Amino acid sequence: PTTISRAVKMLVDENRADHIDLNFGCPVAKVTRKGGGAALPWKHELFEKIVQAAVRAAGDIPVTVKMRKGIDSNHLTFLDAGKAARDAGVSAVALHGRTAEDFYSGKADWEAIAELRESLPDVQVLGNGDIWSAADAVAMMDQTGVDGIVVGRGCLGRPWLFQDLERAISAYLAGDKQPAVQEVMPTLGEVADAFYRHAELLTEFFEQEDRACRDIRKHVAWYFKGYPVGGEFRAALARVESLQQAADLLGTLERDLPYPGEEAEGPRGRLGSLKSCSLPEGWLTSRELSEEHRSQLEFAELSVSGG
Repeated sequence: PTTISRAVKMLVDENRADHIDLNFGCPVAKVTRKGGGAALPWKHELFEKIVQAAVRAAGDIPVTVKMRKGIDSNHLTFLDAGKAARDAGVSAVALHGRTAEDFYSGKADWEAIAELRESLPDVQVLGNGDIWSAADAVAMMDQTGVDGIVVGRGCLGRPWLFQDLERAISAYLAGDKQPAVQEVMPTLGEVADAFYRHAELLTEFFEQEDRACRDIRKHVAWYFKGYPVGGEFRAALARVESLQQAADLLGTLERDLPYPGEEAEGPRGRLGSLKSCSLPEGWLTSRELSEEHRSQLEFAELSVSGG
C-alpha cells in the first residue's frame, strides 16, 4: 500500500494522469508467482489496503480496478474484491470473466460479470472478455447490464475497433438495443497506413527508432491477419530496423485489396488451455498475509518491472 500510494501521488503531483487503473488481472506466471496480478485479491486485506491507498493518494483523479474472477474455480474473489473496491471509493470495477487458471482459454463467463453488476448497484461495473466486435460489446451490455466494456486482445492490430464500439454503444445507450452499425472494413492499404502510423507513434514514445521497430514486431501478425500478404512479407516486416525500411516494404503491397471478412475477425492472440496458476508457496492456505509472504511481496516490488 505504501508503494502504491507513493507511485500514485507521484503521478498526480507531476500531472501525468487523468485516470489511474489498478490491474489485478494479470495471469502471467512471472507476476502471480510473486503474489501479484490475479493472485493478489486472494489476500483480501492487502487488496483492500492497496485500493484504499490508491484512492486516497489520487485525490480527484478517478481510480478504477480491473480483476479476474479469482485464482481458479475453487478460489473465487471477484464479489468480495468488487465490494472492497466499491467501499474504497473507486470510480468503476472491471471484471474479466475468467480465472487466472483459465488464462485466455475457453469462453469468458459473462454470467459472473452479470452477478458482479447485480451485487454492486452503486458503482459502475465494466465487463471484459471475448469482445471481438461492436456486436459483442452490445451483447455483453445487454446480457449483463454493465455500464461499459473493457477491450483487451480484441483491439490488437485493429485500432479502428474503437470507432465501431463508440458508434454501437452510443446507439445502444440511446435506446437502440440492436444497433445496425456499419463496421470499419479497411483495405490492405489502410491497414498498412495504420501499421506505419503505429510505428511512428512508438518511435515518438521510445525516442528510439530501432527500439520502436523491435517493439512493433509482435503486432505484424495481428494487423495483417486474414490479408493475403504471404509469410515472407510478414517475416520481412518483423525484421525491419527503421521506419524507412518499413515504408519501403509496405509500399510493395497491393493497396486496393479489400477487407477479407471473417478471416480477419474473431479471437486475437493465443487462446491456450487451462494453466495452473503459479503462486508463492502456501499462498492459498490463508486469505491473510503472512510475514513470509509480506517479505516476498516487498522483494517483488524491487525486482519486477511491470506485468
